[in-house]
Amino acid sequence: MPRVCKAVKAKGGYLKNLKYKIYLDFFWLLHDFVYHVLLINSVAHSIVCLCTLQTSGPERSLQERQKQHMARGLPKQKPIAGVKQVIVVASGKGGVGKSTTAVNLALGLTANDPSKTVGILDADVYGPSVPKLMSLKGNPELTDNNLMRPLMNFGIPCMSMGFLVEDVAPIVWRGLMVMSAIEKLLRQVDWGLLDYLVIDMPPGTGDVQLSITQNIPIAGAVIVSTPQDIALLDARRGAEMFRKVNVPVLGIVQNMSVFQCPKCNHQTHIFGADGARALADTLGVQVLGDIPLHLSIREMSDRGQPVVVSSPDSPEAEAYRKVATAVVQRLEELSG
Repeated sequence: MPRVCKAVKAKGGYLKNLKYKIYLDFFWLLHDFVYHVLLINSVAHSIVCLCTLQTSGPERSLQERQKQHMARGLPKQKPIAGVKQVIVVASGKGGVGKSTTAVNLALGLTANDPSKTVGILDADVYGPSVPKLMSLKGNPELTDNNLMRPLMNFGIPCMSMGFLVEDVAPIVWRGLMVMSAIEKLLRQVDWGLLDYLVIDMPPGTGDVQLSITQNIPIAGAVIVSTPQDIALLDARRGAEMFRKVNVPVLGIVQNMSVFQCPKCNHQTHIFGADGARALADTLGVQVLGDIPLHLSIREMSDRGQPVVVSSPDSPEAEAYRKVATAVVQRLEELSG
């Protein structure tokens, strides 16, 4: 049976304990950071020296050893225990429906194939949305191994920084502290056995994105964008970032693609028409699906009842399930 430590039982104790661990890890991260900077400088100096030499005989052997030494200083990816495949859902900017898409994608994966187990990790430390979207509150319990047990709803285990802080409490942390928190959310959670872990990434291309992509193997990235030109510019930056860190881009989800009047059924492309399709053609990736701008998606999300489970027969839920189907097909293509 899971147990709850005294720090969890005490009001605010869990967060204080977490902060203590994060501060402690901060100093170790700083130590490692300085070490790697010195290492990279040393390697760079050696490579410059080697470039002035001929690459034959002993010199080539020395250059190979130097490259191996440099590789040892880089982060090594380590799979998350019990997780078969990790899918990250990202966007270049906020406000495009990324978190809503991530939650409904996870639910769509289980709706399409109930035999698959799916979890959600909310990696948006500064603005966690999964607790609201999944109607979850409370602190995670701890197992006998001091691992956090995810909170569960709709058959989906979820972990978020939102479970560890007050609803309206701001998280004012610098980059290394955020990276330490992300490390704990990745490594100190008892996920059990999952076929897919859907990670709701924060918007942008910063420390969190790099920390996650460099520390765990990722099966593929889903880019979410509206058809608007401004959103597409940032979506392209996000896609290019994943390519630079060798993460396959599964495709683009065109969110809020069209608005249909509930009275006359007239369709209006409020944010433009097919902008994401043009971007997909430019990047050479697929459009995984189109999600309409619909009142029910917003209302059900605000109530913590995602449309895939609250209105499973609706066209909106069907759109999310089609995206989930396309994601699985792309993963199979990549693995094949």
